[in-house]
Amino acid sequence: MSSLPTIQRMMVDQFDLKLEDLKPDTQLESLGLDSLSVIEFMFNLEDELKIKLPDERVELKTIQDVVNVVDKIVAERKTLV
Repeated sequence: MSSLPTIQRMMVDQFDLKLEDLKPDTQLESLGLDSLSVIEFMFNLEDELKIKLPDERVELKTIQDVVNVVDKIVAERKTLV
């Protein structure tokens, strides 16, 4: 299952964006999100989804990049259960 709908909903809430602007290939920078905003958003995702993001730096340029990171962590967590 993709985390895209959750990520989109959270971006609408946190950044006051329009859902129709949040396509998978949308560049985060084009939404006016700087690196600090993205980091804060990722911390909120950790809290919301009860996951732990990797400590290594991952380049997040698009919404799909965020989805890929989150989905990978969720999939790995399920294989451990």
